Amino acid sequence: MPKMKTHSGAAKRFRRTKAGYKHRQANRNHILTKKAQGRKRRLRDMADVAHADVAALNRMLPKKAR
Repeated sequence: MPKMKTHSGAAKRFRRTKAGYKHRQANRNHILTKKAQGRKRRLRDMADVAHADVAALNRMLPKKAR
């Protein structure tokens, strides 16, 4: 049986948590001068992935063999 491969693009963008996955929020890369300080502060934290997308991420990011 061939090995299961991790989707490398997904591995760079998502972090597994006990409950699901987290991802970095959008709109924090460039043109930051016109964005409010509070908005930029709220975008710092990682956000939870929607429950509907968790099944697709489970397929792309198989658990490590123990």
